Amino acid sequence: MNLPYKIRLSIYLTTASAMLVLMAFLLIYGVANWTLIRNMDNDLERETAVHQDQISLIDGEIRFLHKDEWEEREHQETQFHPIFIEIVDSNGKQLDKSPNLGNLRLGFIKDQSESKIGFNQILGNQELRTMQIALRQGNKVEGFLLVAKSFEESRTLLNNLKTILFLLFPLILISLFLTMRFLAGKSIKPVQSITQKAHLISQNNLNERIPLPQNHDEIYSLTEAINDLLNRLENAMKREQQFTSDASHELRTPLSVIKGNFEVLIRKPREQEEYINRIKAGLEEINKLNSIIDQLLALARSQKGALDIHEIDLGSMVQDLIDSILNNEGRHVHFLNKSEMPVYVKSNEKSLFIILTNLIQNALKYSKEDSEISVTIWKENNKSLLEIKDQGIGIEKEALSNIFNPFFRENAAELGKVPGSGLGLSIVKKLCDQLGIYISIVSEKGHGTAVRLIFPE
Repeated sequence: MNLPYKIRLSIYLTTASAMLVLMAFLLIYGVANWTLIRNMDNDLERETAVHQDQISLIDGEIRFLHKDEWEEREHQETQFHPIFIEIVDSNGKQLDKSPNLGNLRLGFIKDQSESKIGFNQILGNQELRTMQIALRQGNKVEGFLLVAKSFEESRTLLNNLKTILFLLFPLILISLFLTMRFLAGKSIKPVQSITQKAHLISQNNLNERIPLPQNHDEIYSLTEAINDLLNRLENAMKREQQFTSDASHELRTPLSVIKGNFEVLIRKPREQEEYINRIKAGLEEINKLNSIIDQLLALARSQKGALDIHEIDLGSMVQDLIDSILNNEGRHVHFLNKSEMPVYVKSNEKSLFIILTNLIQNALKYSKEDSEISVTIWKENNKSLLEIKDQGIGIEKEALSNIFNPFFRENAAELGKVPGSGLGLSIVKKLCDQLGIYISIVSEKGHGTAVRLIFPE
């Protein structure tokens, strides 16, 4: 049964409070019972002290010295707080008794050598509190004095107390539940307010935030966490919108160029050379379009699932990549391993290959053909490091904070001559975040760029 949180909280609090109240009631009853019995035993002790002085041993038999004492009202009658007395020998045989006992006998605990012991018993139709006292001659127990007093009034008081507590308990439970329900309702009001406000926030008003409460408590922390989540969602949505806009623009430009070339060609007959030039221009735009699509696919793949991580020889991978560039493009990249031993890293081979390819290609792309490009690897504090340095055009300081954004290209005259989509570094950053690789870029305009990768231990 799915109960509202307010009701469940009320039930939990009421149950816990009910257990405490029950323990308090049991303690009250126990204390009352102990107090009444203790008072009764004190009265019996005083009574036995009086009667012990009237008992002596004569010819090995126990007798009262003043028999007239037994003629008193408290020993003759069975009402008005009578005192019952019985004397037995060590085996429990009755030697004498008070007249008010009649044919009845008081309870006797055999083999009990304690000087005083109290216990309850039923005599006829009433409950008595009895005290058994050992009568000694020297160190020998000759018999026992049994003194009893009615426990009816005390029992009635205890029964009344039990009834009152029994009747009070459900009333207290109901009162506790209603009180806890009221307090639980008040305690979750801030949560309800947060829920209502959160329901009003949608894609159209994602800039709105939930007001923070005045008290810096758990509700404040919850509200703060939700607002932080909304901030991240808003930023992610803005990046997605910007990405979509930039992607549309980047795709639309080569398509417009291709469309324009075809429209020019079909307007009227052209020379063969012009057809060839227009088609070549179209092919260049198609190649650019393919490059953008490939980069977009790589960016999408970098955001999917967990990667297969295994040990990779970093130096071997860099060397293979440099050899491939030399064979295909004729450009030379200087490689240096500062460590005497091979440098191994735990990473994903395909992702790491994409990272290194993009970074080295960027270094080549933005540097003159005769300038030096170097790749250096080494070990430091149990971590593997890789640095790619070039002597190219460099990056403005103001642009360094945006270079990992998709489609971002620094607004400089030099970049107009360099083909690119602005997705390379964005893909590198995404893959580095997935692999736990820290990437940093230091650059100075006109003096080149240094990219450093720090691999996890």
